[in-house]
Amino acid sequence: MKYSDEMKRLLFLTTLLLSLTICGQQITVRESGSGQPLSDVEVYNASQSKSVTSDVNGLCDLSVFDRSERITFRHLGYLTKSGTKENMLRRGSVILLTASPEQLNEVVISISKWEQQQKDIPQKITAISVEEILFNNPQTSADLLQQTGQVFIQKSQLGGGSPMIRGFATNRVLLSVDGVRMNNAIFRGGNLQNVISIDPLAVQRSEVIFGPGSVIYGSDAIGGVMNFITKQAQFSTTDSLAFSGNTLFRYGSANNENTVHLDLNLGHSQWAFLTSVTYNEFSDLKMGSHGPKSYLRNTFVTSENGTDELAINEDPKKQVPSGYNQLSLMQKISHRPAEDLQYDLGIHYSHTSEYSRYDRLVRPNGSGDGLRSAEWSYGPQKWLMGNLQLNKTAVDKFYNAYKITGAYQYFEESRIDRNFQDPGRFITREKVDAFSLGVDFVHQTIGALQLYYGSEYIHNKVTSLGSEQDSNTGTTIPAASRYPDGSTWQSAAAYVNGLYKASTSLSILSGLRYSHVWLNAEFEPTFYQFPFETANLNNGALTGSLGISWFPQPNLQITANAGTAFRSPNIDDVGKIFESEPGSVVVPNPDLQPEYAYNAELGIKKNFKDRFVMRAATFYTYLEDALVRRDFLFNGEEEIVYNGEPSNVQAIQNAARAYVYGLELGADAYLSDRISLSSHYTFTHGVEEDDAGVDTPARHAAPTFGDVHLIWSNQ
Repeated sequence: MKYSDEMKRLLFLTTLLLSLTICGQQITVRESGSGQPLSDVEVYNASQSKSVTSDVNGLCDLSVFDRSERITFRHLGYLTKSGTKENMLRRGSVILLTASPEQLNEVVISISKWEQQQKDIPQKITAISVEEILFNNPQTSADLLQQTGQVFIQKSQLGGGSPMIRGFATNRVLLSVDGVRMNNAIFRGGNLQNVISIDPLAVQRSEVIFGPGSVIYGSDAIGGVMNFITKQAQFSTTDSLAFSGNTLFRYGSANNENTVHLDLNLGHSQWAFLTSVTYNEFSDLKMGSHGPKSYLRNTFVTSENGTDELAINEDPKKQVPSGYNQLSLMQKISHRPAEDLQYDLGIHYSHTSEYSRYDRLVRPNGSGDGLRSAEWSYGPQKWLMGNLQLNKTAVDKFYNAYKITGAYQYFEESRIDRNFQDPGRFITREKVDAFSLGVDFVHQTIGALQLYYGSEYIHNKVTSLGSEQDSNTGTTIPAASRYPDGSTWQSAAAYVNGLYKASTSLSILSGLRYSHVWLNAEFEPTFYQFPFETANLNNGALTGSLGISWFPQPNLQITANAGTAFRSPNIDDVGKIFESEPGSVVVPNPDLQPEYAYNAELGIKKNFKDRFVMRAATFYTYLEDALVRRDFLFNGEEEIVYNGEPSNVQAIQNAARAYVYGLELGADAYLSDRISLSSHYTFTHGVEEDDAGVDTPARHAAPTFGDVHLIWSNQ
């Protein structure tokens, strides 16, 4: 059949109009905030006689509905959105769905090392998504935690950040990266800054567990666990190569920060590669105007031709010197030879420059007319981790999936201090080689019981050297090291954790773990005549937990949890020699035992018609045989000479009991589709009680803190 030119033009226009009509009725559903497409979104009319579902790209065709028909968009875990088809199309080609305020279907990993629904977990967990990290733009991972409003961060210097959770900090809280513990044999009881080694721009998600986590993580997890889950290499969804990347530049005026970040992902159907590079440069920090005058930096020390002098600081608000720089690298390689098998290799490296411990540099001398220290700084802080993980899913009598994780970590740190107008510069350098191997299983086919179990072995070896350098001549002689050189700390453990879903509204989570720890150290008598030659600890600990998550109503959740935790003494507790404060020196003590914690908590969460969400939790933790610093006798003496000065002798001892209790409140108010309020409040009170019954404030119980955020969001 032949068509005239007019007929051809008419057919073309008709086809074009039909195409435009169909395309004009297609709409993409995305997540508000991240902008990611949402698949499997149900779209239906009032009678539910018509319905469509969005595809993997979030695309759905509304042509089945009449123009004036009222339709609803619904997806599990998100607020529903309704309106007439005409109004929906008038808004544009994109519909944004907001995550439900309850977030009951949010998946968490840190409780069992496997994905679980947060609604089934009795412990309090705060999760920080990659979208929140990018929006808040933290300078360091310490700032990332602080921005949750629920973790208190202490900083002795700009290059610092020591998290405090429920009255505990430092070596009583546990840091984890991709499920591998960062806590090593020399994590100290004083504030530490290892968390800044983690690049926040390489983090995909961070989860904070509040309260004991020893069942899964072993020693040190008394106050809580901070698990940083870094970005994974992404496979291509087709047979062709997929390439993507991100770049960021940031400037901060408070410390003249300059940050550059680049990450690149190359993915195939079976192989994927992710490279991440971040460089931070921080100049001296400038403090605010509303603090005590004693905080001002009126003078600082300069050295010229071997002579120390006090110089006038032209800007007393500038903390001179406090700046530093940091390089962070990450390489991920993933291989998926089959649908049920995947290998993941992660390599992390972080290197800071030398940076000052500012609180030591502003200490006055004995007469009060000058400064005590000419230098006090941390040397470059280095962290290297290689982490290889095998993930296998299978139908087996004893498991549905398992993962084997082997990791090697290298830590390096040092301390450099020199008194004012004294040429003797004391330097201590520490290195830790940490090996770990763990296997974790999940079994989800025993009726309503989900079983998680596994085992772990950890080995740490400490290298510690000391020296004294003449700052005028540069000559160096050996000096006392901070720790016994060549000492080791080992741990072997096995655990089982079970989640029983008694009903759709009641879940019970319970677990047990047995850990055994060995510590060996040999003391060098060259610089100090120790009354002992070795320290050998050999102890075990059984910890457990039991908790329930109950929904008496769909919009009301009640949680209760009880658990125990422990911390076995490490090399820092048993063997260190250091100046804890002017005029006091801490010496080794080989007669230490683990400290045990007993914890109970109760939580409630109420959702009022998806417009107001209230959260509250109260907790109590009792610490027995607490490892604390107390006065001590060294070879029968109360005082020894350390770094040329007479110093009072102290040591870490099982000399106290402690208890911490507190209240945590939170609320979210959704004032409109775009405007919301979010707030947090934390009250903590802690007491240490010595053998004489004398009470003193717990060292790491944070002051009352909180925050309020007014949030406006639109696409």
